[in-house]
Parts: sequence; structure tokens; C-alpha cells
Amino acid sequence: MAATSAAIEEAVRRIDEMMNQARKDTTGIKLEVNERILFSCTDLMKAIRMLIIASTDLQKEIVESGRGAATIKEFYAKNSRWTEGLISAAKAVGWGATEMVESADKVVLHTGKYEELIVCSHEIAASTAQLVAASKVKADRNSKKLPVLQQASRLVNEMAANVVASTRTGQEHLEDKDTMDFSGMSLIKLRKEEMESQVKVLELESHLENERLRLGELRKKHYELAGVPLEQVSEGNGETSSLVHPGTMSPKPTKPALMKKPALAQKPNIPPKTTFK
Repeated sequence: MAATSAAIEEAVRRIDEMMNQARKDTTGIKLEVNERILFSCTDLMKAIRMLIIASTDLQKEIVESGRGAATIKEFYAKNSRWTEGLISAAKAVGWGATEMVESADKVVLHTGKYEELIVCSHEIAASTAQLVAASKVKADRNSKKLPVLQQASRLVNEMAANVVASTRTGQEHLEDKDTMDFSGMSLIKLRKEEMESQVKVLELESHLENERLRLGELRKKHYELAGVPLEQVSEGNGETSSLVHPGTMSPKPTKPALMKKPALAQKPNIPPKTTFK
């Protein structure tokens, strides 16, 4: 936990440095976007800090109530599987925070992708669910510290959703959108473009479904190695975790309109060519 706390403090410091640098190097809409993203990242780091404190307090409560006459070291050794799961989850949270800072730095410097920042937010939310689940395994049913940890995890999820929202909004404001002008196309050209677009949609849907299946298997393996049962993760903070359901990649799952398969266009009736003599 100490290493994770140190990683969070370092993340907050670096974000503050990025904020100062962004105010020197950028202006206008770009500066506004950078500030919103970095502010949301800072809020997330503060929420993670509270999560780590709550997790540490619960851990102490579990050890004190369960060790009996044994020493703290003996308790951890006796419950090595639980200890490993807890350490793994805490490290995952710290790693996610570090990766988020790296991604935010790249976005501010125009060398990174907004999608990387969004994925980091999802990973932090998922690691938080893992940490709560690992802690809950040994927590007493009447624990006073567990509800505090669960509330802290909900706050982390909320702040992670804010990072996603600010990132997507900033991306929309800064990216140039190609104007779709079909006014000069003939009926045949429009039909051809429509069919090609449908083919691309179907290909993307197939690729997306395959990638989601792969992601699901990766996550199952992740929890297998971490020693945390999937059912414990889903119950970790009182809510369904996006990590258990790989189809959900956002704290607020919404299925884009693109996923609805368009009706196939009917083949146009083309008049036969007239032969001129």
C-alpha cells in the first residue's frame, strides 16, 4: 500500500507540472481542453488516495480481528493467497495511475491518443473493483471500514467517468470533422457508396465482437493470476464491474448508434443500355 500511495503522490505532482506547462505553451480552446482533462485527472487521483487510505484501514481491521495471538507477519503468511491478491490489486491501482499520467502527458504534448487516456480510466475503475473484492474476502460482515472502502470505490468510478467525459468532449472540440457532402453524387454513385459503407460497418462489428471476446478471456486470466474470484469482483463495490463484463468499456455503458445494422439497400433498377446505330 505504501508503494501505491507513493505512486499516487507522484502522479499528482506530475499532473500539477503538466498544468503549469500547458498554461505556458497553449492558449484558447486547446488550453481549455487540457485544463479540463488535467483537472479531472487530479480529481481522480484524489479519489484514489482516499481509496488507498480506506483500504489500508480495512486491512488493519481485518488483521487485528483475525490474527488472535499470532503476529501480524504470521497472519499474512497464514493467509498468503489473500495477501497476494490484495498486493496485486493495490499494485494494479498504482500502475493504472502511473499509466494515466503518462497518457495525459502525451495528450497535452500532442503525441498521444485520447483513447489511451480513456482506457486508463477503465483500467483504474477495474483495478478498484479488484481491490475492493480482495479486501472483502476477509472482511467481517459487520465491518465498519468496509462501507467506507465501498463508498471510496464508487467515488473513484465517478471520477474515472469524468475523465472519460472530459477527454471525449475535448476530442470532439479539437478534431476536425470531415463534411459529408453528397450533393454532387448520382443515384448509382450514392448506392455504391452506401453498399461500401455497409460492408465497412459489418466488418467493424465483426472485428469489435472478436476483440471483446479476446478482452474477456484476457480479463479472466488476469483474475485467475490475481487469485480473485470473478463473483467477488462483481460484488466488490455493490455495483457490477465493467471488468467482469468486457462488452462494457465505459463507466456509463451506451451502445453507439453505429452498432445497429442498417437495412440492406435494394438493388437499383438500372435501365438497359440503348444501342445506337
